[in-house]
Amino acid sequence: MSDLESATCPLCASTTAKALYEGRFAPYGLMSCQACGLGYLSPRLTEAAMLAHYANDQYFSGDQHGYNNYAAQAPALRATFRRLLQTLAKQGRTGGSLLEIGCGFGYLLHEAQPYFTRRVGTDFSAEAVRTAQTHADAVYAGGVAAVPSGELFDCIIATHVIEHTYHPREFIRDLLLHLRPGGSLIIAAPDAGSFWRKLMGYRWPSFKLPEHVLYFDQCTLHRLLAECGLETLQTVPYPHAFPLPLIAAKLGLTLPASLGRHALWLPKTTIAIAGVKPSV
Repeated sequence: MSDLESATCPLCASTTAKALYEGRFAPYGLMSCQACGLGYLSPRLTEAAMLAHYANDQYFSGDQHGYNNYAAQAPALRATFRRLLQTLAKQGRTGGSLLEIGCGFGYLLHEAQPYFTRRVGTDFSAEAVRTAQTHADAVYAGGVAAVPSGELFDCIIATHVIEHTYHPREFIRDLLLHLRPGGSLIIAAPDAGSFWRKLMGYRWPSFKLPEHVLYFDQCTLHRLLAECGLETLQTVPYPHAFPLPLIAAKLGLTLPASLGRHALWLPKTTIAIAGVKPSV
C-alpha cells in the first residue's frame, strides 16, 4: 500500500522494538518499544491518509474505519461521561470554561452543562461538528489547531483521542497552549496494561486498526504528561459503560432484541490521568 509508513517509538524515539502478535494485523504491525514500553503501529497509515478517514462523515456511521453506529452508543456514552464529570467535580477540576478535543457528537459537552459556564469542542468530522454544535457554545472543525490562538480554558479533556495521535508530545504541548495556568488537563485512553488486554490477547477490542496508532499503559501515559511539564498528576477513575449488543458483537454473539438498550459497566478498560499546568 502506497499510504503505509514505518515509525520509530513516538514516545522515546527508540528504534528497538519487538513485534507483537506478528502477522495478525497485516499490513499493519503492532510493536512494543523495548526502551519505554509504549505500544505503537509500524507499519501504519500515513497521518494524511488517516485524517481523510476522520473527516469522512461515514466515520461515525459505518466507514470501514471508525464506528458501526456511534449514535446508537449514545446512552452508554452519556452515562460514562456523567460519571467522569462527577469524579472531576469531586477532584475540584470543574468550573469555568471547558475544551473537549475530539468531541464526537457532543455527548460529553452536553453532560458538562451543569459543571462549566462555557463548553467548546473540536472534531474532524463535519457531521460530528454539526451535531455537537447543538450541545455546546462552540465547536470547531479540526483538531487542536482549529482552536483560535489565545483562547484559554480552565479545563481541557481528551478522552480516547491520544491513541489516534502521531505526535503525542506535540499534541499535549499544543493543548497546554490553550490551558490557563493552574488549569487541569485530563487525558484518557484504552489501558494497554489492563487485564482485559492480557486476557483477550490479539482479540482485545482496542486493537482498533488502523486508527489506534499508540497503546498506553499507566506508566507510559504518566511519563508523557510529566515530561510535557504537567504537575500533580493524578489517576482519574474511569469506569466505562458499553452497550450489551456491542460487547456481544466483540465476542461473536447475538443478543435478543429486548436486551439491545441495556449497557454493562466494565472496569479497567480505560486509563485516565489528570494534571495541572504550572502557574509559573
